[in-house]
Amino acid sequence: MVYRRGWLILASGFLEPVFYLFSIGVGLGELVGDVVLADGSTVPYTAFVAPALLAASSMNGAVYESTFNIFFKLKYDKAYDAMLATPMQPGDIAIGEITWSLFRGALYATGFVVVMLAMGLARSPLTVLALPAAILIGFAFAAVGMAATTFMKSWQHFDLVQLVTLPLFLFSATFYPLEVYPEWLQTVTQFSPLFHGVELIRAFTLGTVDISAAGHAAYLLVMGVAGLSVVARRLEKLLLA
Repeated sequence: MVYRRGWLILASGFLEPVFYLFSIGVGLGELVGDVVLADGSTVPYTAFVAPALLAASSMNGAVYESTFNIFFKLKYDKAYDAMLATPMQPGDIAIGEITWSLFRGALYATGFVVVMLAMGLARSPLTVLALPAAILIGFAFAAVGMAATTFMKSWQHFDLVQLVTLPLFLFSATFYPLEVYPEWLQTVTQFSPLFHGVELIRAFTLGTVDISAAGHAAYLLVMGVAGLSVVARRLEKLLLA
């Protein structure tokens, strides 16, 4: 009901990755040509980048929804104090906020997948699984983002959010295969949660699914559950102490 008057904000979250796809994927793709995957097969650069942009969109949407908005409600709007006057518990608030982040992320992911299908970038029937994968990415980053927000004291601390998300966006095998990175950077990249999200969605859209997909999904699930646990404890300490 709140976002009925803020539809432009929702639309902007969808349009940003689409613009990236057309500018980098399509424009730069004409210069790059095909990309060689780890198994030796080749795919057009646009088809290689598109799933990564979907993963990055899920990350950004979840992070911004679970940081800026949460901080305002927590520090200024005092919305959670009113909620806790009811039988609700801090864990209920955490689940509710993260669920909304996932819902918003699902809207973006669905729209982006439709664009991919229209452009012929979905090279496997498993592309349909990119939607739950994108939601899993949103869950992981929303939970950790909200957990981090509970430790923030002022708006200036949000510079740290950009300091984390921008390198993740650029260095998570988003625009280039992992194999072209220096060896030391390959090792560092494999600790990136966005890397696991990119690899998971890319496997579904390109039809290169193997046992490693389970590892990527498990990494994101553990990250989300850990973040959710921290949020529940932090809200209890901040609001019920």
